[in-house]
Amino acid sequence: MTLQFNFIFLLLLFSLSGYCQNVTVDSQIYSPQQLVEDILINSNCISNIQVTNVLGGNFGGGDQSYGYFNSNGSSFPLQEGIVLSTGRLQNVQGPNTTLSDDDAQNWAGDTDLENVLNETNTTNATLLEFNFQSTASEVRFRYLFASEEYQEGNPNTCQFSDLFGFLIREEGTQQFQNIALVPDTNTPVKVTTVHPEIPNGCAAINEFYFDTFNDNSAPINFNGQTKVLEAKAFIRPNITYQVKLVIADEQNYRFDSAVFLEAGSFQLGVDLGEDRTINGGNAVCESNFTTLSVDEPDAVNYQWFRDGVLLLETSNELIASQDGFYEVIIDLQNNCQAFGEITIEFAENPEVFNSNLDQCDENGDGIAVYNLFDSFESLTGNLGGVRIQGFYYSLIDAQDRINSINNPDRYTNTIPNELIYAVIESQSGCSSIGELTLTTSNLTLNLLDQIVCDDDISDGIAIIDLNYVTSQFQDQLPSGTTVAYYLTVQDAYLEENRLGVNYTTSNQNLQLFVRVNDGGQCISISEVSILVESPPQLEIDEQIFYCLNTYPETISISSGVADDTSLYQYEWSYNGVNIDENTSEIQVNETGVYMASVTNQNNCTSSRIITLVPSDVAIINDVDINSFSDNSTVTINVTGDGLYEYSIGNSTGPYQEENTFENVSPGFYEVFVRDKNGCGVSSKIISVLGFPKFFTPNGDGTNDTWMIQGASDQINTTVRFIIFDRYGKVLYQSRSMGQGWNGIFNGKLLPRNDYWYFVQFEDGSIHKGNFSLVR
Repeated sequence: MTLQFNFIFLLLLFSLSGYCQNVTVDSQIYSPQQLVEDILINSNCISNIQVTNVLGGNFGGGDQSYGYFNSNGSSFPLQEGIVLSTGRLQNVQGPNTTLSDDDAQNWAGDTDLENVLNETNTTNATLLEFNFQSTASEVRFRYLFASEEYQEGNPNTCQFSDLFGFLIREEGTQQFQNIALVPDTNTPVKVTTVHPEIPNGCAAINEFYFDTFNDNSAPINFNGQTKVLEAKAFIRPNITYQVKLVIADEQNYRFDSAVFLEAGSFQLGVDLGEDRTINGGNAVCESNFTTLSVDEPDAVNYQWFRDGVLLLETSNELIASQDGFYEVIIDLQNNCQAFGEITIEFAENPEVFNSNLDQCDENGDGIAVYNLFDSFESLTGNLGGVRIQGFYYSLIDAQDRINSINNPDRYTNTIPNELIYAVIESQSGCSSIGELTLTTSNLTLNLLDQIVCDDDISDGIAIIDLNYVTSQFQDQLPSGTTVAYYLTVQDAYLEENRLGVNYTTSNQNLQLFVRVNDGGQCISISEVSILVESPPQLEIDEQIFYCLNTYPETISISSGVADDTSLYQYEWSYNGVNIDENTSEIQVNETGVYMASVTNQNNCTSSRIITLVPSDVAIINDVDINSFSDNSTVTINVTGDGLYEYSIGNSTGPYQEENTFENVSPGFYEVFVRDKNGCGVSSKIISVLGFPKFFTPNGDGTNDTWMIQGASDQINTTVRFIIFDRYGKVLYQSRSMGQGWNGIFNGKLLPRNDYWYFVQFEDGSIHKGNFSLVR
């Protein structure tokens, strides 16, 4: 039992250990010459290999920015090779738990990389330069690009990328060529050119070549990576070439990147051309073939394969007439081999249908003007993904693609029922030829002059409803036909400048051309006259106030006809519902929206809207009075449907918009509320109370008594009224105001002095204060 447990434990430990393996790196085990010659190339078929330049970051202690890598049993897709980084080599190996973000002293960029990629401001460049010769016309190697700038869900992925290139040139020449490209493009591989969709950032670009965003268990210490890609260079055999493998940060040292080159992948190749695929738009057309050809001067033997099966062909050419993945292995004179491959797909030729293109014939001579592209639907069956490549006078011309008709959009046939040829081409470039016969016809229509009405605004501009015009002769048309209108007969023939359904014109008399199509073919072109008539001229819409306090009295509203009212027909509606009225003026006493529709002898109609708005005399609910103040105010509170203005003291005004009056002196007043819409005036008598600060009982008739202002036996009556001196002695008291106090006590004139009052009103309010007697 213990033995079984120990075996299971060791097996689990081994599994976990294997799962957690990471890429390892080493900057010391191989020299730069060994890295290129023994690791990257490792082939006797590539000779004169000489490393000429090495540059990278120097971090001290032997740590560099380039070196050897090994997958160490991890899931990394390349087993071993060379790695170049824009940071510290030791930060390349996994897991992906830290940010590789390194810099070193005096670590510059690379001018050649900037020039080839048309970029600027590089820094932290790591490069390996070497020379070589090859016995074949093509070399290739496999690589993978990884970067911290791959940030899942972060828009920075759309904007920032470090740069790298595999630069090659023939020795003695100046211009490098970059072969680190997105397959079948001239686009350099970068973070910004190979990535999936970034939400709220950017759409996917070359997503097929992106591998993954890395989590923290990845075997390398970078956030994302591409799939394994292949770089190819076409060269001249036995000529020395210079290669510069270079990677650099852009703008600053932040967020490092690395490129991994697979060991032993720098091999000889031959070029069989680009893949011929349907998706690529260059597939081979059915019933055709393509010849695969190899031009290698040192070749001594050829082996051709299709889908992995050896073929009988042994020469440098193979005729490919079937779909498949084709490969060739070439034995060279120096016991080396070169390899080439290509994918071939065959595409069907588009289906084509011989057809007629019918055009209307104005004079019956069989000659008309055609837009030959109108035949697309009948020639192709409206098949998607195809186009008309051209039209030709003869079948031979169509087959040879010569002497095409140079004005197909306005072609005039040379003889009645002329036969021409159309070449239909698919997106893959495959084609078929169809016959097109140019025929003529013309259905005669009996079109009466059409009267249309200008709109309500008499500006000479009319909007013609062409659907209404069509309805006047619809019974003359075969079922399923379509109708279109044009300003000229030429436009009608060529179906150019078609008029909209609602056509706006300033012409009072207009000639239009009607084209009738049946199944896309013209069967009639006819002329129709349009007469634009003016509608009745009415006064502008009106708003009238109706005084509810006069109900059930009626008022008169008018249709607004300015001339002889007997020349028109009238219809009325109230709040959108027709009412039984047919005269130019009607009597009404209900508020709402009335519309008069007036029709003239040409059956043109204008409308006028009269809105009856309610108004009413005001109801004075109450008046708020702030008395006994240096700034006494009066506020008049009303209800009613009118629009009101206010006055105090005079029915003729002045009136004001606000319902509050300020600085009102004590006394009796009549307030007035007037409806602005003329429905009448309401009024109410009020008083503003006040206590005089002094009185002068000298018999001159002015201020001879002290009494409350604004009070009487009818308004603001008192129940107690007491006057006393400074010692509290009562000098005068009364149950009502009466004539007030005259400054006499027990028949004697009291001296000049201050005196006090106590007043209680009927509403229970009490007021106290003092005043002066002045002699």
